Amino acid sequence: MKGKTCGYICGILIFLSIMLTYQVQGTLLPPEKHLVSVGQPLNFKFPAPLEKGLKMEIVNSESNALQESVIEGDFISGSNPVALNPGRLKLRLSLYGVVPVRDMLVSVAPEIRVVPGGQSIGVLIHARGIIVAGTYDVVTQDNQRINPASQAGIQKGDVILKIDGLEVGSDSQFRDIVARTGAAGKSMAVEVKRGKETFSTTLNPVLCKETSDYRVGLMIRDSAAGVGTITFYEPGSKSYGALGHIITDVNTKHPVDLQDGKIVGASVQGIAKGKRGQPGEKIGILQGDKLLSGTINRNTRLGIFGNLQKPLENPVFTEPIPVAMTSQIHEGPAEILTVLSGDKVEKFSVEILKINPQVRQDGKALVLKITDERLLDQTGGIIQGMSGSPIIQEERLVGAVTHVFVNDPTRGYGVSAEWMLEESGLLDDSGQVIKEPAA
Repeated sequence: MKGKTCGYICGILIFLSIMLTYQVQGTLLPPEKHLVSVGQPLNFKFPAPLEKGLKMEIVNSESNALQESVIEGDFISGSNPVALNPGRLKLRLSLYGVVPVRDMLVSVAPEIRVVPGGQSIGVLIHARGIIVAGTYDVVTQDNQRINPASQAGIQKGDVILKIDGLEVGSDSQFRDIVARTGAAGKSMAVEVKRGKETFSTTLNPVLCKETSDYRVGLMIRDSAAGVGTITFYEPGSKSYGALGHIITDVNTKHPVDLQDGKIVGASVQGIAKGKRGQPGEKIGILQGDKLLSGTINRNTRLGIFGNLQKPLENPVFTEPIPVAMTSQIHEGPAEILTVLSGDKVEKFSVEILKINPQVRQDGKALVLKITDERLLDQTGGIIQGMSGSPIIQEERLVGAVTHVFVNDPTRGYGVSAEWMLEESGLLDDSGQVIKEPAA
């Protein structure tokens, strides 16, 4: 009896010493919030050194979320009960059922089915305000070189929101204001956004000797464009998700603050093959609204989201498929859908090497390796323009390709499809479907 008691005490002490650091808690234990779909078993995996001593207890359950044989107060470690109905339940993880370790909130969501994408798209975004792509010196009438923008404290990456209290939305509007203000011999009161901060400054237009125009030493742009891949389309709400990451300005690398934008169909005309240290890319042309067209309502860290003007069709999957919860994804074989030539969507084999359920912020929850010989031969691996390509595992949409390893183009990252659904507004983090089907 004493030996058994000592064993428990030693086990508890060892466990508590392991759990002292926040980093270990974040990597060894399941997330505090967990989302499963109806029909999915509650299957929590723990590291081998901890598995024997950990117990999972149901604290409370709403809406009969679990199978009827499971009630509050039951220990479910090792039994993997099935989630039957949408709802929530609170679980308590403890050591030997005595020492509390973590409370977990599990949400059971109804199954969501989407049409997987894979189509190449042109992304056209109009930023809120005017993006500063750089500054330059202006040669004055007396041959001096001055930089009004630098004197005003404006830097590359800043966004000009207002001039003299008036919102500016295009580079042509900005140039007109500079010309009028300079001709009148006045200065400009400018509102500037830098990161999350906003400040006011004064710009003084200068008559440029070389062009005979008034200048302020700013290189500006009001839009961004690029080629990517659509990830999914939800027929009921006409919603789509694409890219799997945020759109940034090509020069400043800062996220584009969206004013409005749209996606259109794109055709892949060529491939620049990726090499170690040199990412490849799809070379595409925009096809306009003929094949595909949609709004861009949100530009987020996990992709762009909006509505399509007409239903999306996929030649590989003719019917909608279920979206996997992050807890359903496992290491092993999978497939991606993408375009290598024209507008033909094709399927290619990959392998999911690692799953990081705690890594949400940067779209790197999945680590992938391209295993398809044809894809490797033509592209070298993951290339620019492939972002958003759907990842399919066991006939479920599990995620989207997001990034490539610069030193190994055969490997890259992916974002969880569940998180893209939440970011799109189709699903909240409690598992509730919050976007109603379109009328």
